[in-house]
Amino acid sequence: MEKIEVGDIFTLMDENDQEQEIEVLGTLTIDEVEYAAVAFADEIDEDSEGDIDVFFLRVEDDEQLSLIESDEEFDKVSAAFKEYEDEDDAE
Repeated sequence: MEKIEVGDIFTLMDENDQEQEIEVLGTLTIDEVEYAAVAFADEIDEDSEGDIDVFFLRVEDDEQLSLIESDEEFDKVSAAFKEYEDEDDAE
C-alpha cells in the first residue's frame, strides 16, 4: 500500500457491518508515529457550512489505519492537530 495522503478515501465497516467511506483530511507525525485526521466522506461532500465530525487514526507500519486506544494518546494527537490547524489559520 502507498503512503497515506490527504484526499485518500478508504472504506471501513461500522459496528452494524455497513460500509462507510472516510476521507483523509490531514496527516501529522508525532513522536515518530504518523496519524491521520479523517471524516466521513459523505459529510465532506455535502454542500453545507455545518461542522463535520473529525476523528484521528494511527497509521501503522504497513500503512494500515488503526484506532487510537488510549485517552492519553488521543488527547496528545488531538492537541497536536489543533495546534497545527491554528498555525495554518494564522498564515
